[in-house]
Amino acid sequence: MPVKARAARIHQYGAPEVLTFEDILVPEPGDGEVLVRSTMIGLNFVDVYFRRGSMEVPSFPATIGNEAAGIVEAVGRNVTSVKVGDRVVFGHSTGAYATAGLHPADRLVVIPDGVSDAQAAGSFLKGLTARYLIKDVVPLKRGDTILYHAAAGGVGQIFVQWAKSLGYRVIGTVSSDSKAEVARQAGCDHVINYRTEDFVARTFELTDGLGVDAVFDSVGRDTFRGSLAVLKVRGTLVQFGKASGEIAPIDPYELGPRGLHVTWPMLQHYVTTPAETAEAAADLFAAIQSGILQVEPSRIYSFDDVVQAHHDLEERRTTGSAVLRVTQ
Repeated sequence: MPVKARAARIHQYGAPEVLTFEDILVPEPGDGEVLVRSTMIGLNFVDVYFRRGSMEVPSFPATIGNEAAGIVEAVGRNVTSVKVGDRVVFGHSTGAYATAGLHPADRLVVIPDGVSDAQAAGSFLKGLTARYLIKDVVPLKRGDTILYHAAAGGVGQIFVQWAKSLGYRVIGTVSSDSKAEVARQAGCDHVINYRTEDFVARTFELTDGLGVDAVFDSVGRDTFRGSLAVLKVRGTLVQFGKASGEIAPIDPYELGPRGLHVTWPMLQHYVTTPAETAEAAADLFAAIQSGILQVEPSRIYSFDDVVQAHHDLEERRTTGSAVLRVTQ
């Protein structure tokens, strides 16, 4: 029979206040579906994009969010990968901003012992993102120098820790002195506050005028041109976000003098099948269990405080990962 749940939904695009709580009925799971009762909901900047309309939702009303951890309460037909009572996490399904929901079984991953629900919900999407960025997008080798923008963010801290474990020299940029300390603690070799320093000039100082092998940029408009400028010959700009706004078009002939590469990858390009999801998740959880990655959420909000959480996300008041705790 259907179960009652509470969801934070939007009926239009706009400021955080468009998120409103509503009671919903979740039907029984169908073929290949699983009913998950959420315990922790992951917060990601992409949630802001969907809320304000930078990325469109399929229809209104919409329950945004695509990452959460919880307990399996019921399974539909032909589900063998999870069972009732399993702790699971998902990061490729919609409707996470709810106390319960139906999700495809092939989008769920069982959380292993030694990893908490808060760690899983706060690191799953961010961790898989950091993993494909550092391991799959650019052919890097030990000793290479890379620059990562927003190094104190949720993806950034995981990326920096993983990059250092692989032997890369990491220059991180941040937007405040307090975030600079967070980036240093994550393992950055050098940290630049791009609001008070010229990150292009400083990067060349740190690399003896050579530039870096790769730049990983989720900021967008405010950093894009500088990111291209600091690349060495045959360097690669990995652009994977636009938190500061849209990027002006670039003439590809501008890349010619140094033979530069520019790419805009997305997680779904690198984790496309259940088998790939399971492999990537196993790698992430192993890194957490071994201590390579420290992924405790820096902030745990009550689900009731989702509006405040969105204000904090949008105004860049958060560092690291943040989650919403669900009280049933």
